[in-house]
Amino acid sequence: MIFSSKLIEDAVQEFSKLPGIGRRTALRMVLQLLRMEENEVDEFTGALSRMRHHVKFCKTCHNVSDTDVCVICVNPGRNRNQICVVENIRDVIAIESTQQYSGLYHVLGGILSPLDGIGPEHLNIATLHDRVKTNATEELIMALSPNIEGDTTVYYIARQMQDLKVQITTIARGIAFGGELEYADEMTLARSIAKRLPVENYVAIHNKS
Repeated sequence: MIFSSKLIEDAVQEFSKLPGIGRRTALRMVLQLLRMEENEVDEFTGALSRMRHHVKFCKTCHNVSDTDVCVICVNPGRNRNQICVVENIRDVIAIESTQQYSGLYHVLGGILSPLDGIGPEHLNIATLHDRVKTNATEELIMALSPNIEGDTTVYYIARQMQDLKVQITTIARGIAFGGELEYADEMTLARSIAKRLPVENYVAIHNKS
């Protein structure tokens, strides 16, 4: 693309750094901003700047938060005996959208993938063990994407929790193997959580497949 304005070219370059945004899409976004009132653009860029500089990660569950502890963790109406273990923040949003789960969360920050150099030390597994031990959690719901890496992570965490009296379940296979949790529709995800299985049953089913 050839631009008559270096300022527009620079803006397009920045937008195109976002995942899934090509230069043509970035140009449409930039031209839309150019048509907006200056105060509207200031509000837009200000919101992005405030988000980047001030958003925090919850000290308890590692979810995004405006404060040191997120609104889910401090909510007295949540079931504090359950912790739903997810890979990333997008999965928390997906499960919350179903309105079928009322417990707490723990964001691992990824899943085990030896080929990519991601081991247990790179994930929030140690803090999960501490939470379960300290709070006498009754159930861990493993809501990880149903793929090889997700299954490996489930098995590893289950072994790490053997010294604790906690029931470990996993979401039912309503989600196709190899799929990503965040892309599942809300109905399928809600049913997968409602019909969760003990890890032992899940392992048996997996070994037969």
